[in-house]
Amino acid sequence: MTDIYKQLATFLDNLPAGYPSTDSGLELRILKRLFTPEEAAAAMTLTMIPETVAAVAARTGRDAAQLETLFAEMAAKGLIFRISKRDQTLFSAAQFVVGIWEYHLNSLDEGLVQDVNAYMPTLLKKGWLENETKQLRVVPVSKSLSADMAVMPYEAAEAILKGQSKIVVSPCICRKEQKLIGKGCDKPMETCFSFGAAAFYYEKNGLGRSIDKAEALEILKAGVDAGLVLQPGNQQKTSNICMCCGCCCGILKNLKTLDKPALAVHTNYFAKVVEADCIGCGDCVARCQMDAIVLDDVARVDAARCIGCGLCVTGCPTEAMRLSEKNADARYVPPRSVLETYMNIAKERGLI
Repeated sequence: MTDIYKQLATFLDNLPAGYPSTDSGLELRILKRLFTPEEAAAAMTLTMIPETVAAVAARTGRDAAQLETLFAEMAAKGLIFRISKRDQTLFSAAQFVVGIWEYHLNSLDEGLVQDVNAYMPTLLKKGWLENETKQLRVVPVSKSLSADMAVMPYEAAEAILKGQSKIVVSPCICRKEQKLIGKGCDKPMETCFSFGAAAFYYEKNGLGRSIDKAEALEILKAGVDAGLVLQPGNQQKTSNICMCCGCCCGILKNLKTLDKPALAVHTNYFAKVVEADCIGCGDCVARCQMDAIVLDDVARVDAARCIGCGLCVTGCPTEAMRLSEKNADARYVPPRSVLETYMNIAKERGLI
């Protein structure tokens, strides 16, 4: 019989975000660290559509009582997703990223971190770069946008936060894991927001704490002041915002190795320099997470590397850095919902 972990790897790879194989079998070693054989088999009974235990049992012929206990344990361990709806608990499959990996925020160890770090370039190449639709996008804060820009609510981080009824903030798993292996940076740690059902899952699993909008906006400002890139989920009604640095973030640090990172992200802006106002201080160079700015007598922006985050604008003492909007034919409108995002990715990967 095919090894249960190979079956699970194939199962995860058939979810929209993917879980590509490696010649070394590294992806299998990661799964063995996370799942028992029983948990691996149970995970494969689920789909991306949340279901009751009774529905899964009826569909698979498994014992409902056993599944209920097992699913509850697996959800608590971050192996599957759990949601409460109309006094019912529903379970669904979790993708590896964004999903299982992030849900292990409180259960990291050095071996797991080393393996996932080694695996990330493969996951990024096959599960990110080859898809037109990405899981995340890049947005600026309002401070970096001109007053005359017609900004949609989903394009500015403050507006996203203000539109939420439930917000949980968590430590950044990327900075936490890098600290664990003696690397990383000293940028703020508690910077990742989740909303709605994701927020309730994070709170119940002890992965974060519930906060109000005022505190969320304070944390957002502190993150931007520290030079963190804002990456919400790639939907108009998003379930998260990550605040990321180019030295720790699994996405950004691998994007940074590309010749043209701007082509691999969803963003509607790019930075420009008003040369007459630039004093050559170099603050923008230090704040840029994509090495998109060089300093001659004045700052100069490599448009192929700029991801439109606005960090150079918020840190410029003379307002010489400006964000410009892309042309109308190049502007990106994100999918309306998480479901639509993953349906698009699944279609692009030929899964449906």
